[in-house]
Amino acid sequence: MSPFQHGEVFVTDDGAETDLDLGHYERFIETRMRKANNFTTGQIYKSVLEKSAVATTLAKPCRSSRMSPTKSRSSSNAGAGFETPDAVDVAIVEIGGTVGDIESLPFLEAVRQMSLRLGANNSAFVHLSYVPWIAAAGELKTKPTQHTAKQLREIGIQADVLLCRADRRIPSEEREKISLFSNVPEWGVISMWDVDTIYKVPRMLHEQGLDGLICDKLRLNTPPASLKRWDDLVYETEHPKTEVNIAMVGKYVDLSDSYKSLNEALRHAGMKNHAKVVIEYVDSETITPENVSRLAKFDGILVPGGFGVRGVEGKICAARFARENKVPYLGICLGMQVATIEFARHVAGLKGANSTEFEPASPHPVIALITEWKDTDGTIKTRDAKSDLGGTMRLGAQSSDVAKGTLAHKIYGDVVTERHRHRYEANVNYLDTLRKAGLVISALTQREQLTEIVELPQDVHPWFMGVQFHPEFKSTPWDGHPLFNAYIAAVLEHRATAGQDQQPTSKPLKVVA
Repeated sequence: MSPFQHGEVFVTDDGAETDLDLGHYERFIETRMRKANNFTTGQIYKSVLEKSAVATTLAKPCRSSRMSPTKSRSSSNAGAGFETPDAVDVAIVEIGGTVGDIESLPFLEAVRQMSLRLGANNSAFVHLSYVPWIAAAGELKTKPTQHTAKQLREIGIQADVLLCRADRRIPSEEREKISLFSNVPEWGVISMWDVDTIYKVPRMLHEQGLDGLICDKLRLNTPPASLKRWDDLVYETEHPKTEVNIAMVGKYVDLSDSYKSLNEALRHAGMKNHAKVVIEYVDSETITPENVSRLAKFDGILVPGGFGVRGVEGKICAARFARENKVPYLGICLGMQVATIEFARHVAGLKGANSTEFEPASPHPVIALITEWKDTDGTIKTRDAKSDLGGTMRLGAQSSDVAKGTLAHKIYGDVVTERHRHRYEANVNYLDTLRKAGLVISALTQREQLTEIVELPQDVHPWFMGVQFHPEFKSTPWDGHPLFNAYIAAVLEHRATAGQDQQPTSKPLKVVA
């Protein structure tokens, strides 16, 4: 999935690569998602074609509405993550796209049939619609919402609730009009206006009775709602005790959704530390050894994940600046790899060190595909193989042993289990050289002994760490994540001791070719 089209790729524990929306569900309902929680149009039609090919239609016409596994998956997958579907009280099924799109029609037909089988009080339809404000006319236009509700009725789905998105509150007159022409009771027409923090949305919906309406429809006997945890988040967001500025040095700087979970994890950690985290996106393509000192104004530097050579040298410059100026540094996935490359070049003396992803002919491939430095029997070899990128991704949750006495051990304890999405690894041929030069390899995978965490000793640098995995996927608004909590705490300490006016101590950098 391209970050330019889909934003962030969210990864589950069992290695599914999904849309970032699934990450929102996991963060807010605190249920670990799996591959079974996400299914696409392609998967549906693939199943239809496979059934047709093996003649499972039993002489019946091959129709996607009849053969589509959407219905059974919507019901059985409700129990994903549990022993049986019966262990689940309520399944939330989101159908993406727009009503009327050809891609969504099989899914809408599936839920229509499913609701018919389940019965009126075992399903509830909540339809989200946009109510635009026409500035020239000075009014909200309800016609698009009326039209989309009508299209749903034409295919047999009557909405129980209409969530009306707008940039302002929808007045009662417009809500009454929407109710009349969409066949939804007025109390089921819910206004959803723009707010300055998403944590205000639960109270907004509660005060309009959405939770009570759905519980009544599903005949759920629930205690009165307590929104204290959400109110606490709003309070922390609106009353920070201090503020920190983080430079996120990446190459998708115009697409904040590409780093959605990372942004959220930083803000969660900020709330845990009673601080407002201000993230400034710095285009790594614009960073050079001559201008890298512009990062001096930031309290911390973070280099996120990514693929491809574009902007890599700028990220290496940022990692060197953070190391030499003792600025708290966190590298995520590629951010760990560029920190390793930078250390190899400028501390370990490995001239021309690089990743084979960026420079296949590098004299010191400190980062490479496993197949480029291991034989099929597992023995280490020199880099002489060419690898196809297909099927080489390391995906999902894996566990690693953490070395005692390290910063990583203070954060994680003896074992770290995090999710991965990458191809290239730290080359084991160079680990001893890097260790002798002072790089700490603080976590290795339990099975293959692959590098998971690198750091600098705390007597050399107060907080410098790179991780091969993506910890941001497991952060929640209430607990944050231990790695990000520790990083923001270090950034706060650096800000308090260094001050805002401190100038970089290093001279303009010269990257060794």
